[in-house]
Amino acid sequence: MNKLSFTVLWALLVWAGATLFFFLFGHWVLVEPVADHYWLTLLLLEIGTAVFLYAVTLLYIRFDRQSNAAVKFAVCGTTVGLFLDTFSISYHSSVFASLSQGQVIAFTAWMSCAYALYLAVPLLVHYSKEIKNERKSFL
Repeated sequence: MNKLSFTVLWALLVWAGATLFFFLFGHWVLVEPVADHYWLTLLLLEIGTAVFLYAVTLLYIRFDRQSNAAVKFAVCGTTVGLFLDTFSISYHSSVFASLSQGQVIAFTAWMSCAYALYLAVPLLVHYSKEIKNERKSFL
């Protein structure tokens, strides 16, 4: 399997995992924006997402040893996920049938921040690896 199809497969798995999580647990974890604890809940979801993306990125770069693997994962994962989420949001009444309209808005807010994290976290992993390598070569 070539490296790009491997990356696309990982991107599909991450997207499917996130979608399945909200399909199964969205009615419990998504709070409507008018709720008092909306921002706290959203922040906790984003922190969990960042931790998950960090772990998945570290796991991904163990399999893809190219120097730009984390960057490729960030760009490919975000591209694939945004494309597929166009459909999951467009058909939210079928995909997320148990969610209220406010919860769909909360999901969309989570998703917007999550894709920013999907770009930022792997890039931070990439650049932290580069800095470590530069320090090693300097010494």
